Amino acid sequence: MSCEIRIKTNLGELDKYLDELKAIIPKKYENYVSSIETKRACERLAHISIECVIDICAVLVAELKLGPPAEEESIFDKLEEKHIMSNKLIKKLRMMKKFRNILVHQYGKVDDSLVYKNLVSKLNYFYIFKKEVLKIIKN
Repeated sequence: MSCEIRIKTNLGELDKYLDELKAIIPKKYENYVSSIETKRACERLAHISIECVIDICAVLVAELKLGPPAEEESIFDKLEEKHIMSNKLIKKLRMMKKFRNILVHQYGKVDDSLVYKNLVSKLNYFYIFKKEVLKIIKN
């Protein structure tokens, strides 16, 4: 499968997850915390959306032959060093990854207010990412 097809497939999955997420995020924080099912669904959709972003970045690094990353974090370093993505976007991607780590590794200690705040105020990061990736594969 070509790089462009793999990336477009992952972007399609990302769109699906984001649509699902937007459909279930409550308008009010009180409604978010009052439903364990909604909280967990939102957390999971945020998690797998961020995984899609990381996977797309890994495909770009491999396809552009930027060298094997020593660890997951260095994927972003390689994209930044070669100016494949803007520094501003790379900073957002690093924040996404940190947020994903909180969701994945902090289980019972997840701060509901932080999750909700990220869900309602930072979903646009995904769309900024998508726009930049489409520009990259076009060129």
